[in-house]
Amino acid sequence: MRRSLTPVGVLLVLALFTDSPCSARGSSHCRSTDSEDMRPHSVTISEFGAVGDGVTLNTKAFQNAIFYLNSFADKGGAKLFVPAGRWLTGSFDLISHLTLWLDKDAVILGSTTSKDWPVIDPLPSYGRGRELPGGRHQSLIYGRNLTDVVITGDNGTIDGQGDIWWRWFRTGNLNYTRPHLVELMNSTEVVISNVTFLNSPFWTIHPVYCSQVAVQNVTILAPLDSPNTDGIDPDCYISTGDDLIAIKSGWDEYGTAYARPSTNIIIHRVIGQTRTSAGITIGSEMSGGVSEVHAENLQFSNSSTGISIKTSPGRGGYVRDIYISDVTLVNVGIAIRFNGHYGEHPDEFYDPNALPTIERITVKDVRGENIKMAGLLEGIEGDNFLNICLSNITLNVTSASPWNCSYIQGYSASVDPEACEPLEEIISREHYSDCYHLTNHLLSSSHQKRSAWLLSQ
Repeated sequence: MRRSLTPVGVLLVLALFTDSPCSARGSSHCRSTDSEDMRPHSVTISEFGAVGDGVTLNTKAFQNAIFYLNSFADKGGAKLFVPAGRWLTGSFDLISHLTLWLDKDAVILGSTTSKDWPVIDPLPSYGRGRELPGGRHQSLIYGRNLTDVVITGDNGTIDGQGDIWWRWFRTGNLNYTRPHLVELMNSTEVVISNVTFLNSPFWTIHPVYCSQVAVQNVTILAPLDSPNTDGIDPDCYISTGDDLIAIKSGWDEYGTAYARPSTNIIIHRVIGQTRTSAGITIGSEMSGGVSEVHAENLQFSNSSTGISIKTSPGRGGYVRDIYISDVTLVNVGIAIRFNGHYGEHPDEFYDPNALPTIERITVKDVRGENIKMAGLLEGIEGDNFLNICLSNITLNVTSASPWNCSYIQGYSASVDPEACEPLEEIISREHYSDCYHLTNHLLSSSHQKRSAWLLSQ
């Protein structure tokens, strides 16, 4: 299956980054990912009876090893070493103060039997499984209410063997929403680095209701036609069957009630492609609110859309104070797309009059070659998207009508082709404060070397 793979997108369903992003250098809250994590206690998975033949099911071995290592949580933590081999397993839970370390020739394989992926409750901010009502299958590697967790190694591999799940999805043979490869809930001080992720059944890396999460030096791979294999990975290469980076915060009335915003998010150095979706997307599930997102140094190619914001009447919530800069697009259908009528609701109980607030969105320093359309910016009648600011954007567009805009308001400067009429007013000193600019806090955080901070809901 490797032959058909291309680097896949990492799902960033981002949640609750209410704390400041921590630095890979000089912060006790996040561990450096440049060298092997130095835990005082270490065991190898084979010590617990695991067999790396790709056939023997090792779920119990992983569970027993982690149960044993829990006794060292208050003694500096522990490391579970996965050596070379193909280690087949069902879902297993991580613990606090743990490093899961993969050798360069180690492959953790997800079981192709659905019963090895238990069914758990839906996320409270979603109210149901994302694909089907009811629960959802637990991710291959799972944890909740954890502190100080590291998933790393010498570029070993975690392979979800998602092909069977994609077939079940396409033929309507699923009873519950498909599982992710990694999901951590209500956790903090998380580092995921130097690992390759393959063939996730659904979203790839999903930190939810977390803070102080760093993902870097990660490769995520899946076929370009694999359904919904979103990912979350800055400082990485991504290619996927859905959005490369997706920032979310809950679905309609459930997201509004749970009220866990995704905020204070920094993303840099992402390269990737996605045939049918976007390089970076906010929404469409954004009902808990999304704000203070800074994304820079992005390169997207051979994709349907470059930069996307999706929402709908019924969502409520807000997307505000977004800053996206230094973007290169090649062979992209629509460079910038805002969709105010994305639709799709969890049930019939949503309030169609709950209109989202979309405001203070800045996109600047964008270059594009072979772009079909510069922008398709569609707000909501009676609920204009406000203070959309575009600057220093140069796109080689093949369409005779490069922009199509409705129910938006904002400003532009140095945009070629010239921006649509609602954005024609120049960003002058008078309007400078209407546009979102980086705070000193985010600006200084964004320049810390080799750090990429994400958190997800």
